[in-house]
Amino acid sequence: MMPMRFLSFDFSSFDACVLRMLALARASLGPWLGAFAALLSLPAMAQMPQPPEIAARQYLLIDLASNQVLAEREADVQTDPASLTKLMTAYLVFNALRDNKLTLEQKLPVSKRAWEERIGGGSLMFIDTTMQPTVNELLRGLVVQSGNDAAVALAEAVGGSLDNFVTMMNRQATVWGLKNTQFKNVTGLTEPGHYSSARDVAAVAARIINEHPAQYALYSIRQYSFNNIKQDNRNMLLGRDPNIDGMKTGYTEAAGYCLVASAARDTPAGSRRLLSVVLGTNSRQARAAESQKLLNWGWAAWDAVRLFEAGKTVSSVPIWKGDKAEARLGAPGTLTVTVPKGEGDKIKTVIERTDPLLAPLTAGQQVGSIKISSAGGTPIATVPLVALEPVGLAGIFGRAWDAIRLWVK
Repeated sequence: MMPMRFLSFDFSSFDACVLRMLALARASLGPWLGAFAALLSLPAMAQMPQPPEIAARQYLLIDLASNQVLAEREADVQTDPASLTKLMTAYLVFNALRDNKLTLEQKLPVSKRAWEERIGGGSLMFIDTTMQPTVNELLRGLVVQSGNDAAVALAEAVGGSLDNFVTMMNRQATVWGLKNTQFKNVTGLTEPGHYSSARDVAAVAARIINEHPAQYALYSIRQYSFNNIKQDNRNMLLGRDPNIDGMKTGYTEAAGYCLVASAARDTPAGSRRLLSVVLGTNSRQARAAESQKLLNWGWAAWDAVRLFEAGKTVSSVPIWKGDKAEARLGAPGTLTVTVPKGEGDKIKTVIERTDPLLAPLTAGQQVGSIKISSAGGTPIATVPLVALEPVGLAGIFGRAWDAIRLWVK
């Protein structure tokens, strides 16, 4: 019988090996373990509302009360804007009325060029060269009936020529920083080099709403008759939803069916307006339905919260070398933010300001910023922190005393 042999093992070497393996594991996994531990220590992040599925190539939803984008898809993609082009056409005409370059009662001639728009097969007001419609009539033809002939007649009156008016359109787009817009005509008929985007279209629409509220009312008119021809506004949402009071439809084969829709409601935070842009749907019914779906989600999933009133003090802080002991600081105007439903009481605000604060200050002078974030830390908005009233310089002895105090500090 063979004698039993026992394997000998150097446990000191084994311990050293294990220690080396643990050290290597700690070195390689340490950053991951640390990140995991940090993640577990974070406060619970609020789930951002997810928009419904929208059957459109591009879309955008903005809360104009806070100027926040609530949902978007390919909003900066350049695309054929179709008759949404006429938003810029109308904006420049509204400017001309504001600047007294036109009057609503003024009669305008109808050029052969305007009459020839009926050859192109687009939307028409049905004016001809024997007529002299008023600016008021032409605006209804432009806004309600989406008349290409009305667009040309008004553009010629404001710009002197179509080419000059198109130059004005592009100049305005450049001033506003619309990087994905270029106009080649005033009507929106498909043409090489004529394009815009959902975001840029929304910017023009918002300008009309904010700067020309009286003229914006034209977009709520549901029907208009001219030359014994009655035409309905193609915005099918007018009358369906009492909150919707505008704005513009568009269609070409290249663009598909498009709709800009605007809706307003009174809320505890004040009047709230949503603006939707839906591009590239497959029918009139679809553009209306998808726009309604997007707007309904905007009302249901989000709340507007009024944080600061214009002129209300947010913080009073010591000011050095001034003729007052403290400076009243606040936001430059009323501040409203849009947050996921139910998150309004969890908003966080952080004030960052210049320190020390030195006189003199002028009313409205920025001295810092107010940063607003959600409960989970997601940035919502950053607005300037400004002086709400002027603060002059103290006398020579007051300035000298504060200089000494600052030096000691």
